[in-house]
Amino acid sequence: MAKVPDFDVVAAHKHFSAGCFNKAWDLIEKTNRTPEEDRLMVTLNQTSIYHWLQRDDCTNEHLSVGYWQASRIQALLGNATEATRFAEVCLGYSGELPPFYLGYAHEALARAHKLAGRAADAQRHLTLALELAAKIGKQGDRELLETDLSQLTG
Repeated sequence: MAKVPDFDVVAAHKHFSAGCFNKAWDLIEKTNRTPEEDRLMVTLNQTSIYHWLQRDDCTNEHLSVGYWQASRIQALLGNATEATRFAEVCLGYSGELPPFYLGYAHEALARAHKLAGRAADAQRHLTLALELAAKIGKQGDRELLETDLSQLTG
């Protein structure tokens, strides 16, 4: 029989799922990361996803966002294959979600395909993401997606 830990496992998963995501996000926004910070960014993201998967309240929205972050990180690191793979996982979790999540899944695919030099695929996903952005009712969310999409048009 497994030993019961001396701490609240549910609270630990809640703490680490959000905390690791936020620390990975801080590294995404850092302009001059070291190679060690790049590795830490990947580890934090994957740890966040693991802890979300252990939570009873984990939803497709949480996994969509986690795998979107994984794709963005891989794109930042220049890993087109991994960026595409994680974007496809993100899309799989986003299919029935509101336009914000589905739009970001297509944003991740557009970014990954652009990085890989697949211009036609990138444009197709960019177009889909822009169409979905127009359907987002909350102005702040729509502007957030549109801002990220504007980085891909150049």
